[in-house]
Amino acid sequence: MPSDTPVDGTDSGTGSFIAAFDDSEFARLLGMKIVEARDGYANVVMDCTGKMNPHAVAHGGAIFALADQAFGIAANCAGTARVAVSVHIQYIAPATGPLTAVAERVADNGMYSTFRVMVYESGRAIAEFDGVALDVGAGTRDNRVIDS
Repeated sequence: MPSDTPVDGTDSGTGSFIAAFDDSEFARLLGMKIVEARDGYANVVMDCTGKMNPHAVAHGGAIFALADQAFGIAANCAGTARVAVSVHIQYIAPATGPLTAVAERVADNGMYSTFRVMVYESGRAIAEFDGVALDVGAGTRDNRVIDS
């Protein structure tokens, strides 16, 4: 599948991948839904209703979870098994309404991929999340070994 082709669920492999992420217990608990996904890219939405902290704004953990969901989808959408090895989030502004997380791969050296995820509320930046994913199969290819 070309990396610039959106996943629309018509391919049985990618369709089941999307369904698995959308139907996961955690995604359902938080009301996260995949809008678009393709290799290195994901767009995921979530409403803040029921996810407020005592200050009546979206809980940072809910925002983080949304960004992490988009990161995981973008990293794994093409069928390559990747796991997070490092993440960082910077909260920019409080939010109270529907959120959108847009994840994009910004670098890839074959073993590690770096992703930037921006979380928005109505186009306004709420958080910036950076994640590094390890290709767990890369250590078995090209005679490379992954140290653990």
